[in-house]
Amino acid sequence: MKIGAITVGQSPRTDVTEDIMDIFKGKAEVLEKGGLDGLTREQIEKFSPKEGDYVLVSRLNDGTSVTFGERHIIPRIQHAIEELEEQGAAFIMMFCTGKFPDTLKAEVPLIYPCEILDRTVPLLTASSSILVVTPSPLQIAQSKKKWSRIVRKVKVVSGSPYGERKELEETARLVRNTEADLVILDCIGFSRDMKRLFAEETGKPVILPRTLLARLVSELTDV
Repeated sequence: MKIGAITVGQSPRTDVTEDIMDIFKGKAEVLEKGGLDGLTREQIEKFSPKEGDYVLVSRLNDGTSVTFGERHIIPRIQHAIEELEEQGAAFIMMFCTGKFPDTLKAEVPLIYPCEILDRTVPLLTASSSILVVTPSPLQIAQSKKKWSRIVRKVKVVSGSPYGERKELEETARLVRNTEADLVILDCIGFSRDMKRLFAEETGKPVILPRTLLARLVSELTDV
């Protein structure tokens, strides 16, 4: 079975697929497209977020990360959807936990990690209290606004999955004693290894969007 995957950065996202392909047990082919595919860093820098922009952070082919305004890539995401449909994708996964406008259209199920998280997280927090880790300080306010609509108590900190390991380790240590029922690593860039890091430091359950997404799609496709 062919499953589409769209990153808001550049494809292929080998950092993501290396963590999820075992979930499909070799029975699915993942076709990838990216919102920044074919663009140079100089071109991408023109997408830098301005005041009022919904901020996204993603990975480029060279392994570095970029921060940009969502509005710049929406037409490119729509084009990626259409290309994946033409290639026979039965489902399309968004490799991003951000919110997207309902102007994006697909003829096949388009599965957003943010929609899965919105519905799953409230079921898993007994006291409606969570700790959210988001890649950029520029995303803290929008993340706080989003999660405050879903649970009562939200603490948001920044820690990039695309930076130095020691910086993420420091973030995990800083939130070690934060009161919360669970930790949300709110970016598709966070890995299984990073999940273990936060679980060990905080002693709390940790939700990893990339594997949560893949497990749901595997169930839907009966793979």
